[in-house]
Amino acid sequence: MFLHMGDRFSGSFVFKKISMNLIKDNRPSDQELVKQYMNGKAESMDMLIERHKDRIYTYIFLIVKNQELTEDIFQDTFIKVIRSLRLKKYQDNGKFVAWVLRIAHNLIIDHFRKEKQKNTFSKDDYELDIFNTTKFAEANCEDILVQEQIHDEVRCLVEELPDDQREVVILRHYKELSFKDIAEHTGVSINTALGRMRYALINMRKMMEERNMVLTAI
Repeated sequence: MFLHMGDRFSGSFVFKKISMNLIKDNRPSDQELVKQYMNGKAESMDMLIERHKDRIYTYIFLIVKNQELTEDIFQDTFIKVIRSLRLKKYQDNGKFVAWVLRIAHNLIIDHFRKEKQKNTFSKDDYELDIFNTTKFAEANCEDILVQEQIHDEVRCLVEELPDDQREVVILRHYKELSFKDIAEHTGVSINTALGRMRYALINMRKMMEERNMVLTAI
C-alpha cells in the first residue's frame, strides 16, 4: 500500500512531534535539577539558569528599565539562589521559578530603597495606612523590628498583585516616581497609571482584610 505525499508528510510531522515530546518529557524537571545541585552536581545549576534566564532577566528589566542594573540584579539573584540552596533553605514546593522571581523582586525593591535612603514611601493620605510608617530614626530596636516586619508583609502583598499594578506600586512607592513619570516609564496615560494604583490599593486592602492583617505597631 502506497502513501500519498500528503500522507507521508503528515506521518513525518506526527513522528517529529512525538519525538520532540519524548525529548521534552525526558528533560529533568526543575525539582530534579535542584535536588541534583543540592547533592553536589554543579552543572545542574547551569541547566536551571539556562532554562529560566530569559524569563528572570525580562522580569527585572521591565521594572528597572536599565540594562546594566538588570544584569547586576540578575547576577545577585542567582548568587542568592545558590547560597540559599547550599544552606538548604529552599523548600521544594514545585514552584522554583516563582521562588527565584520573588528573590529578584525583593532585590529590586532593596535597590530602590537604598537609592533613595528613605524609610517612608507615601505622601498621599489615600495610601498612608498601607505604605507609610514611623521613621526609624525615632524608633527603638523593638520598633525597628516591628517596622521591618510590616515592610516584609507589604512586600508579600505587592508580589501578589497583577503585573501592571505591581509595576506601578514599585515605581511609585519604592522608586518614588510621580504619576507623570510612571506614565512615561510604562507607556500609558496618567489616568491609566492612576487607575492601576487605585486598583492595586483596593486589591491590597482586600487581601489585608481576608488575612486579618494590621500594618501598624501595637
